[in-house]
Amino acid sequence: MDWQKYLLIIAMAVVSYLLVLEWNDFQDRKQAANKPVAASQETLASPVAASEIPTAAPSKQTIASDLPSTVAEQTSVETPSSSQLIRVKTDALDLIIDTHGGDIVKAALPQHYAELNRPELPFVILNRTADKTYIAQSGLIGPNATDTAKGRPVFQASQSEYELSPGKDNLAVDLVLQQGEVTITKRFNFTRGENLINIEYLIDNKSSSNWKGNFYAQIKRDRSPVATGSSAIGLQPYLGAALTTPDENYKKVDFDDLDEESLKVEIEGGWVAMVQHYFISAWVADKEQNNTYTLRRIRNSQMYTFGYTAPQTLVEPGTLGVINSQFYVGPKDVYRLEEIAPHLDLTVDYGWLWWVAKPLFYLLTLIQGVVINWGWSIVVLTILIKALFFKLTATSYRSMANLRKLQPKMQQLKELYGDDRQKMSQETMKLYQKEKVNPLGGCLPILIQMPVFIALYWVLSESVELRHAPFILWIEDLSVKDPYFILPLIMGATQWFMMKMNPTPPDPMQAKIMSYMPIVFTFLFMWFPAGLVLYWVVNNTISMIQQYIITKQIEAEA
Repeated sequence: MDWQKYLLIIAMAVVSYLLVLEWNDFQDRKQAANKPVAASQETLASPVAASEIPTAAPSKQTIASDLPSTVAEQTSVETPSSSQLIRVKTDALDLIIDTHGGDIVKAALPQHYAELNRPELPFVILNRTADKTYIAQSGLIGPNATDTAKGRPVFQASQSEYELSPGKDNLAVDLVLQQGEVTITKRFNFTRGENLINIEYLIDNKSSSNWKGNFYAQIKRDRSPVATGSSAIGLQPYLGAALTTPDENYKKVDFDDLDEESLKVEIEGGWVAMVQHYFISAWVADKEQNNTYTLRRIRNSQMYTFGYTAPQTLVEPGTLGVINSQFYVGPKDVYRLEEIAPHLDLTVDYGWLWWVAKPLFYLLTLIQGVVINWGWSIVVLTILIKALFFKLTATSYRSMANLRKLQPKMQQLKELYGDDRQKMSQETMKLYQKEKVNPLGGCLPILIQMPVFIALYWVLSESVELRHAPFILWIEDLSVKDPYFILPLIMGATQWFMMKMNPTPPDPMQAKIMSYMPIVFTFLFMWFPAGLVLYWVVNNTISMIQQYIITKQIEAEA
């Protein structure tokens, strides 16, 4: 009996849904078990390889023979027992700086949580542990280098903890090194609410001779993956290096690229970044200098460095020299990155449709400023886009409705000429001409809209603002998959109804493939971020209503 068949189908669907929920829960538990425990003050002071220190690039002020020739050959240096870890806290950053080299060996972001609703667990982006290395290094090389083949310097600090005091907007952390009669101060300048750190080297030359050296900065990282909360089926954000070059405003260089060959580029100013989903770290060079950028894999290791070397600085006797650089570590905030350096905002990677995506993101933020909910902002933005393309969509749906009216006649032609493909095509075209129907009329308007919808897709994928942003009820985070897969199931249902409203393709195989599409889309969207699925649900629902109204109007006219 029919009711028994339908009951069995419903029961199978419910069991399948419960199995998917159980599998999803298992995957979440597995991911949590495999997640490395973040170090805090116990960050490891691991040995530093001197082969990781770059050699100074020759410039008008640099003599190549003055550079240490054995730096690149030495493999490792013991970490001095006199080094210590300095903790620095502001409202935007929680850092650990190793006085051995003055490197940033950990960076946590108090305003961005590692887990939803866990403010006590800030998101850790940089870290140095037994099984992970991702740090920011900088130093001085050249004739009067502090970083040489023999090792890196150990700075002195006046205290082990620094914190931005309430009511203060700035904090300076000084690490001091005495190099004969030259006092070198490595100063980290922090600003309230800022993820950008200004780093200065102050060279106080009290000797009787010139001081010469080149500043270098680099990001050192292994290729360990980042937990994104997405499965292999869903989105796989880019993980790797990026920089701006004379030929490309935004050039991506992943680990596999560096396994094959190193990259060396000279550019005025510039920046180099380590990019991951929602967050980046980036060294930004002095825009008035011509800097040499080098990205490479460290020999005989699984470590990589992305950095730059500045031109030589000369400090005359009895004078104070200053070397400046900036290091950003934080979220991919488009507007802030635009202010820091040209093209740095392109690390929020909207792809080749960035010129469409940026206005869409700007409009989305304007809406969010009114409705104060990113989920409802997505709904409103989708409605506005559908309204913008209302006429084009209506033309498309009218064309499809007219094709649907021809289905009985198409079926007759199929019965008459089904075995003769050429004759079938000729008679079909005659029918289209007689009825004044354009079979491409339903496709062209959709193709015109596609760039906007693809751009919006990437806006919702890349926007850190959606991370941990709640919508309603069970949707507590728009940046991860729906925990109960309710939105993907609704999306699949709307896809199925839309398919039923469209004319059936004359080719049986094509018709069969189209009938499976809602199932395939539902399965794929189960692991997509809820914000993306919400956009598709709203878009499909509006399209379905519009198509239904237009189809009924045409049927009434007939």
